[in-house]
Amino acid sequence: MTPLALPGVYAPQHDTDLLVQSLRQEPLPPHAHVLDIGTGTGAVALAAARLGAKVTAVDISWRAVLNAKVNAALARLPLRVMRGNLLAPVSGRSFDLVLSNPPYVPSPDADCPRRGAARSWDAGYDGRLLLDRICRDAPALLRPGGVLLLVQSALSGAEETLRLLRAAGLNADVVEHRSIAVGPVLRSRSSWLRSRGLLEDNDGKEELVIIRAERLL
Repeated sequence: MTPLALPGVYAPQHDTDLLVQSLRQEPLPPHAHVLDIGTGTGAVALAAARLGAKVTAVDISWRAVLNAKVNAALARLPLRVMRGNLLAPVSGRSFDLVLSNPPYVPSPDADCPRRGAARSWDAGYDGRLLLDRICRDAPALLRPGGVLLLVQSALSGAEETLRLLRAAGLNADVVEHRSIAVGPVLRSRSSWLRSRGLLEDNDGKEELVIIRAERLL
């Protein structure tokens, strides 16, 4: 079932699909507790719920929270959806699996947008405003043996994500790659990206990666 995407909520795309595929390959304990950060339509959270997990989904957008609740009702799947800024709503809790498809697109604007559709993808000058916070705070939410699965663009520094997660004591690696055609957002700022050395001339491709980070027992 294709999730309903309300206007202004990030519709599932290649990165969503790649994260769901990685989720399905991840062995989960019975009745695993799963967190989806930046749930949007709830597509990834609902994929986890279909595997029998107890899923909490978080998004800063009220519209996304409503969207995820509607999709959970349509799918007849249990899903706890909370509004809040990244990990703040689940402070003090722990999870077997944390999932995230955060905003990661480099933008000429230094700050994340406060409203509008671009809030779903723009993440500051280097695309890392949200990624760095997740790398800093998510490890503390993982139970022993718990796993973080994160999707991002190679344009926003996969090596930096690995470095931060490893510094937090996690065993982190890139486990999946996918090359996709550059979409309209990146095309609209291609000159700026080339000036920063992030896109090569005549390069019409973007690489998405899945980073898997595990908290060792």
